[in-house]
Amino acid sequence: MGEQDRLEKKMDRRTFLKVTGAVGLGLTATSFGVPTLLKAEPKPIKIGSVQPATGPLAVIGQGQRRGNQLAVDYINAMGGIKSMGGAKLELLLGDSETKAEVGRGEADRLIKDGSVVLVGAFQSGTGMAIATLAEQRQIPFVMDVAALDAITQKGYKYSFRIFPTVTTFGKTACKYIEQMIKEKKVTPKRAVVTNTGDPFGKGQGGNFIKWFKKSGIPVEIVEHITYPLGIHDLSSEVAKIKSAKPDLLFPVCRPGDSIILTRQLLKQRVPLMGIISPGSPGWYEPKVIADLGNLVYYVMDNVPWINPASPVYQKANALFNKKYGGYLDTNSGYAYTGVLVIADALERAGSADSDKLVAALRTTDLKAQPMVGDAIRFAENGDNINAATAMVQVLPDPDPEKRVKVVLPKNFAQADYVFPAPQIWDRG
Repeated sequence: MGEQDRLEKKMDRRTFLKVTGAVGLGLTATSFGVPTLLKAEPKPIKIGSVQPATGPLAVIGQGQRRGNQLAVDYINAMGGIKSMGGAKLELLLGDSETKAEVGRGEADRLIKDGSVVLVGAFQSGTGMAIATLAEQRQIPFVMDVAALDAITQKGYKYSFRIFPTVTTFGKTACKYIEQMIKEKKVTPKRAVVTNTGDPFGKGQGGNFIKWFKKSGIPVEIVEHITYPLGIHDLSSEVAKIKSAKPDLLFPVCRPGDSIILTRQLLKQRVPLMGIISPGSPGWYEPKVIADLGNLVYYVMDNVPWINPASPVYQKANALFNKKYGGYLDTNSGYAYTGVLVIADALERAGSADSDKLVAALRTTDLKAQPMVGDAIRFAENGDNINAATAMVQVLPDPDPEKRVKVVLPKNFAQADYVFPAPQIWDRG
């Protein structure tokens, strides 16, 4: 005789239906037959992540996804969002394919799939497109990486950026360059600026030139070269660089074109006092370090960077290495931080409601974070008022994962900088 038959024998059908109906509604019977409430598992909180997982920026985009996912896994392992009953985070993935219009469409799809907040999008053009959408849909959008100033200059209420702006890049790059020239007592006279032709590349290159001229540094920019994102041959551009006879090269590169550029500089034997990027992701990605080997030694890059002394970074980096191999770099580090900011706001809001989440984001004061800079706080326009950059340099080290080191500012420095640098054909 089954359990149901025994129950029916002990009670009339009406009583039986009441008990079994209660079970179906989330109630259960104790050994005495008295219904008690079951504790419902809180629904997962869906975060939509839009990154360039394919296309010319796929190497970076895949690292961005990993940074986002690592933070989700960490928050969940620590008990989820406690103010919401331990609700777990769930990352929904979107691929911009390195195209702004595709990224916007992916963000819209993720919202329809239940995302209550968005994170991304690495490219400034994609960030702009998603910020516009987020405003229309009234969904919070946290930009982990995107630098173009204009994104947050339209009065939007739902977009927040933890990454430095192009203006911040330009000002701090000039400050570090001037400092190095004075400290090393060298006199470079001529420079060339190169950049990709996408919104970030043009914005970063043009803004750097503007701030460089304002800085009064006694170096003339004699050539400004722009080329398409995803280009496969830079031989003619490098020929222009060589003919300009610069002492310094200021390139704004992505990982693909930085590799092509460096090999062409070697092939055409372009003499330089130094390669100093005003700020771009082309010089510190693990793939670039591995592919270029000695050729990338002594290249400098003015970038938002991890704080190696931060306990938050140390723990996250160990988790990243264990799960994916390699290390948490500036991009994946900011991707990780983006989710930390969202989790912190959710915890304080105690709700996934858009307006409550936006209000919590506006009062963010996140000191425990893995990047160079002070506590993350947002201005009225959504920019992180404490976003900062560091000058990093690729220095010789037997371990490729330890070659990129902070050299300025000195309170974060891991090593002294080398400037002027040995010629590219003499590196080893």
